[in-house]
Amino acid sequence: MSLKLSDTIPDFTQKSTQGPLNFHEWAGDSWVVLFSHPKDFTPVCTTELGTVARLKPEFDKRGVKAIGLSVDPVDSHHKWALDIEETQGTALNFPLIADDDRKVSTLLDLIHPNASDTTTVRTVLVIDPAKKLRLTLTYPASTGRNFAEILRTIDSLQLTDGHKVATPADWQQGEDVIIVPSLDDEAAALLFPNGWNTKKPYLRTVAQPA
Repeated sequence: MSLKLSDTIPDFTQKSTQGPLNFHEWAGDSWVVLFSHPKDFTPVCTTELGTVARLKPEFDKRGVKAIGLSVDPVDSHHKWALDIEETQGTALNFPLIADDDRKVSTLLDLIHPNASDTTTVRTVLVIDPAKKLRLTLTYPASTGRNFAEILRTIDSLQLTDGHKVATPADWQQGEDVIIVPSLDDEAAALLFPNGWNTKKPYLRTVAQPA
């Protein structure tokens, strides 16, 4: 299947470093960041797994669970985890799916034939509490993922889900946001009684809602 934004992530049960894992049950009512790796003991992915482990407090405070996936078996994952702790200074503190039968990779459209017929591409999926796919990022093998950017996009998604706003380019937490165009000035005045800055009729900026 080919997953698109706002599609429901299908459920699956698969082995992981934390035992058999049913995805929907494990996710519960949390946001989820799922990131895939082509295989174990790859250098860039080793640094990424260590980075996510260090950032766990940041994911936790946003109500986000992290989960990785690689197409090697659990025993290999556990050996890789030792290398991650040794080289990155942080133990693996989230599950790593063992997708050696490619079931999950196929289900989530993580195998791109032009890149490889057998291994997953390095994709990030951000999934909301309703199990809807909200964002995807796919990286080449040579470029490490920017998890600060992934946290930034989660901040934006969570903010804009709760308010009639959008976030501009390079937005960071606490900066001004944009009132959505579907909200006319009369309706906007009810939500933003302290006013806003009109740059163009379609571009109105306002302080980030609390």
